[in-house]
Amino acid sequence: MSQKEPGAPSALTADQRTTRKAVTAAAIGNATEWYDFGVYSYLAVIIGLVFYPSQSTGVQLLATFTTFAGAFLVRPLGGMFFGPLGDRIGRKQVLAITMLLMAVSTFSIGILPSAETIGILAPILLLIARMLQGFSTGGEYGGATTFIAEYAPDKRRGFLSSWLEFGTFSGYVGGASIVTVMTLLLGDDVMLAWGWRIPFLLALPLGTIGLYLRVKLEDTPVFQQHAEGFAKDSRGKRRKGQLKETVLDQWRAILLCIGLVLAFNVNNYMVTAYLPTYMNAELGHSTTMGLVATLGAMVFMLAVVSLVGRLSDRVGRRPVLLAGSVLAIVLSLPAFWLMQTSSFWTIAVGVLLLAITLVHFSGTAPSTLPAFFPTSVRYGALAISFNVSVALFGGTTPLLAEWLIQRTGSLYSPAWLLMIAGVIGVLVVWRMQESAGRPLPGAPPIPERSNPRKPT
Repeated sequence: MSQKEPGAPSALTADQRTTRKAVTAAAIGNATEWYDFGVYSYLAVIIGLVFYPSQSTGVQLLATFTTFAGAFLVRPLGGMFFGPLGDRIGRKQVLAITMLLMAVSTFSIGILPSAETIGILAPILLLIARMLQGFSTGGEYGGATTFIAEYAPDKRRGFLSSWLEFGTFSGYVGGASIVTVMTLLLGDDVMLAWGWRIPFLLALPLGTIGLYLRVKLEDTPVFQQHAEGFAKDSRGKRRKGQLKETVLDQWRAILLCIGLVLAFNVNNYMVTAYLPTYMNAELGHSTTMGLVATLGAMVFMLAVVSLVGRLSDRVGRRPVLLAGSVLAIVLSLPAFWLMQTSSFWTIAVGVLLLAITLVHFSGTAPSTLPAFFPTSVRYGALAISFNVSVALFGGTTPLLAEWLIQRTGSLYSPAWLLMIAGVIGVLVVWRMQESAGRPLPGAPPIPERSNPRKPT
């Protein structure tokens, strides 16, 4: 797991200030991505009314979540395009492109005409915008985790990588908070008329900031050291068939990565994308109650995710991931039982139980996933496996949960999905190797680094 690329030196060096900038630049891209998810999830009912007005409430929700899932179906294509490209031309350049595409596509949703204005073209354009988001996001997470992991010292990789998920929760909380506040101030009628557009329009300035930060950074030290070698084969010619080579050579690690991402993202999208709608449309709770309960859970995860990352540096990635998998099996049914009560506080506790489970994955996965693959194919292999798993199992979670409820009539159907994901998580942790405190595969050790002296 710790073999070096040919010709690699014994260690890489970069100061703490540069590392912090790298973490910030990567995290703000994730924040932009998840800002959109927070906004879309909290506006799911309104989006259904705007773009599918002639359908029943149940059909509107299914259509809205189908559009949501549609973005995930193209994510593997984005991963197959941007991932190998990031291994060939650099992490920084590709992350700048994905940042720009995400911001523009999210902004475009805010200016789409409604179905009452242009008819069937409205949901078609919404789907196109979502698919553009999905395509750009296909290169985002794999690149961002790779970017941070290749900058981070070996003994602090868990802590520093967890800030990527801090960006996730910040973006989601930001988007959800804006929707919640606007709903309280404007009311449902104004939000339906035009207020829903504003949160989407705000994505453009947020993305501009992220783009600026990424353009100003240098690429990771390990990539700069071997950039020419990564772009060429063993005979010194330009690499061809890189995608095929990546998949065939890394298929075992790809399967483990897909399994871990499944366990992570079924929990992730259940909490972040489905719970507000579940509590409103299926349980009959007020819109505000569902929004506030989920938002409170996200704030909790925002506060503790970096502590979980630090814990994984001390005790190892495997124990923390195993704990999260077991909690998914044990806590899911009690959590959904609590959410079906009438008291806000018991509902909030139910959501918090799911958040406690999720944060074990959120704080640990960003440092675990890059360690499955060697440096020369890390971006590509991670982007492909991550997005295949998310497309098949993560982004479809809200759609599948809603379909199962309407099919079976059981409000506990989502809990069974989480329990199955937990079992898969246990199996993956059993088969994976520990990576905490060790160099990334194909990279030299990265020791602790200090800031350069300031001029006096």
